[in-house]
Amino acid sequence: MNTPYRIKSISEVYRMSSNDKPHHPLIGIIDLGASQNKTDVKAVIFDFYVITMKTGCDKLYYGQQKYDFDEGVMAFLAPGQILRGETSDLPENINGWMMFIHPDFLWNTALAKKIKQYEYFGYNTNEALFLSEKEQNLVNTIIENIGNEYSSNIDKFSQDVIIAQLELLFTYAQRFYERQFITRKISNRQILNRVEEVLNDYFNNEEISSKGLPSVQYVADKLNISVKYLGSLLKQHIGLSTQQHIHEKLIEKAKEKLSTTSLSVSEIAFELGFEHSQSFSKLFKSKTSQTPLEFRAEFN
Repeated sequence: MNTPYRIKSISEVYRMSSNDKPHHPLIGIIDLGASQNKTDVKAVIFDFYVITMKTGCDKLYYGQQKYDFDEGVMAFLAPGQILRGETSDLPENINGWMMFIHPDFLWNTALAKKIKQYEYFGYNTNEALFLSEKEQNLVNTIIENIGNEYSSNIDKFSQDVIIAQLELLFTYAQRFYERQFITRKISNRQILNRVEEVLNDYFNNEEISSKGLPSVQYVADKLNISVKYLGSLLKQHIGLSTQQHIHEKLIEKAKEKLSTTSLSVSEIAFELGFEHSQSFSKLFKSKTSQTPLEFRAEFN
């Protein structure tokens, strides 16, 4: 197994990519087209935030799908996340930039807390933002402003100016993130269909009695996407969190058993992965305003 290499400073990134020393120790931007990887590291962990814009990415993949357009692909990593990839897999014509923001740069600013609330920082590497040419130009302008600011003479206003630009960048990224759920309807519909398949297979499996209810992490892992992305997708399209949707499927299965079998409530609870029937009955009533027996009686 290839142990991830931890990069603790932005200066180290510049050294590894054959760039000159950064103008600022806590924030930096490198040109991907002009950079060279001087190491054979295949997996890295950054101790800071990383934001990437790439173009010419037609040989990269979105999960198991090829990127469906290559105007621009934007990706986000929070400190401690792992970035993996073989350099031989990257296209020769790749262009773009990477920006690095050390958490210390955000110290004592509102953005230090707010940045953790942006869901796209919970992305896996196969969950990028796809940008149109217009959106890409807009983002590149903000990045250029940030680069000009930190490479100029630093004064008491520099951090405030850069923080304002970062907040603008993240706000646009949030807009693009939510827009993507609309523009990528086909891809998202495929994911939603897979969610149904995963849950149906799980609830129809006799092993559910010993495994218990499926976790949110289980469903996300089956789909090769992050928990946050799955939750956002479901919330956008069906108005439920992943956990709520799992419970909806559970209630659906419970109603089926209550209406088509003579199994007792305890037996149904056990078959659906509950150790105690009281827990099953409590959840059923919270979702339907009826006890399992009341539902059965009304149905019959």
